[in-house]
Amino acid sequence: MFKGTSFAKLKSNLKLSISRFKLLEKKKTEQATKARKDIADYISGGKDDRARIRVEHIIREDYIVEAYEMLEMYCDLLLARFGLIEKMKELDPGIEEAVATLIWAAPRIYSDVPEMKVIADQFLHKYGKEFFEKCRDNVNANVNDKVRHRLSIGPPPKVLIEQYMMEIAKNFKVPFEPDPSIMLEANGMVAHDLIDLGNRPGPSGGGASGGYGGGSGGYGGGGGGMAFPPMPAQQPHMHQPPVMEEKPPWYNPNAEAAAPESKPFQYPSNPSAPTVSFYTPMGPVSCARRICMLAFPLLPSPSFFFCFFCFLPFAARSLSLSLSSAPNGRD
Repeated sequence: MFKGTSFAKLKSNLKLSISRFKLLEKKKTEQATKARKDIADYISGGKDDRARIRVEHIIREDYIVEAYEMLEMYCDLLLARFGLIEKMKELDPGIEEAVATLIWAAPRIYSDVPEMKVIADQFLHKYGKEFFEKCRDNVNANVNDKVRHRLSIGPPPKVLIEQYMMEIAKNFKVPFEPDPSIMLEANGMVAHDLIDLGNRPGPSGGGASGGYGGGSGGYGGGGGGMAFPPMPAQQPHMHQPPVMEEKPPWYNPNAEAAAPESKPFQYPSNPSAPTVSFYTPMGPVSCARRICMLAFPLLPSPSFFFCFFCFLPFAARSLSLSLSSAPNGRD
């Protein structure tokens, strides 16, 4: 079943098909553009019947260009998911439509894109003859409907031909009057297909043209439509008492009121004023208080006496310096 499948050959032909599709799309688009000028000349000369025949050719070329764009997209998709073709034995659902569409379109565009025959043959070796024949006849309905319609051999609708002629005449500024019988038939078909919203009841018994809620009333209007629940009445604004900040038990408002206000530091306005030294000698009482504050945390510790005797010479030296530098007994 899988013998004879050349993945390299399949991959190269997919790339060649993409390039050929692009060239054909460009060529046919240019030809259709030139043909539109000829159709405008036929219309201006009063040869409407001949212009309609040329319009059929243009529509056919536009259909083919659109089908080529779809097939080019499927070739690009298979290249992007080529690992699913190489590694998986069964056909993956993600590429089933692309594979089936290329197999179905191969005999129909073989004259323009000969690489499609090679691609179809490789798919025949890969997925078997049974699947191949089903795709040719579209038994499983897995061929793209748009491609099938664009590559069909049926004539285009008459309404479409008239619309093409009207558009061409408008672009080239040529006066043209479409066939009234065809346009009347087209208008009747369109009016039949449209939904009459004027007499269509709305949901829940609403009237005409009222949407969800009755005739001409919009949402919740008259006619008994689907009414929305009433909005709740706005509550009057209630004054909320200010939240009092809870004070700790040790808070003393009198102490806070009696505390002096702190003032920012200001440089002296008199430049001749004596400067203040950063070192101010302490009195004997202040020195003893400082020593006690340092030694107090060590009272529970066994090393208190060791620290005391270590600091004793330093304390005596500091005391003597303080006494010598403070003759007034400053505290």
